[in-house]
Amino acid sequence: MFGLGTPELIVILGIAFLVFGGKKLPEIGAGLGKAITSFKSGLREIEESGKEIIDDIPGVKEVAEVKQRVDQVKNLGKIDSILK
Repeated sequence: MFGLGTPELIVILGIAFLVFGGKKLPEIGAGLGKAITSFKSGLREIEESGKEIIDDIPGVKEVAEVKQRVDQVKNLGKIDSILK
């Protein structure tokens, strides 16, 4: 995780405990968890709206389908070379 090992994480948590105290740390953790959940749901909404845009613009859907077929053919070529 970001190049941090167990000793580094223990030191960081120890410093956070000294700075914020034992009662405040669970509140901070809960707030951080809610923020991450909100961020993920926002990303999902953006992805869904992007899919809607693709469906609304003429020609984009066809291009996406062609790209998907090209990727499938590329993968078949890789599989054939591996099997030989």
